[in-house]
Amino acid sequence: EAHLVESGGGLVQTGGSLRLSCAASGFTFDDYAIGWFRQAPGKEREGVSCISRRGDSTYYADSVKGRFTISTDNAKNVMYLQMNNLKPEDTAVYSCAADAYGSSCRGGDAMDYWGKGTLVTVSS
Repeated sequence: EAHLVESGGGLVQTGGSLRLSCAASGFTFDDYAIGWFRQAPGKEREGVSCISRRGDSTYYADSVKGRFTISTDNAKNVMYLQMNNLKPEDTAVYSCAADAYGSSCRGGDAMDYWGKGTLVTVSS
């Protein structure tokens, strides 16, 4: 059974950095489209970044382009989200997810497996 566990969230000041990790078990990252999503209090879930199957392409939300970087360590079956120059509006619960059937980044509704999330709080 597929299982995802996020870590690395916390409290950081504006302009700071955090690196989130998503450890997977029960499947191989390289065989799935995988991504990061976030949900702030009172707001809808937002796709942050995604890597297509085999790592052929990546996607970033406009709000994080140039500040966030998604990567994977296939040997460890871990996905990362390096977040730099954090802003208060980045405050949210960040979750990783995997799409078992699509090869491209298709959005949150296509994701089959989800982690429970990790909270990122950026203070002003």
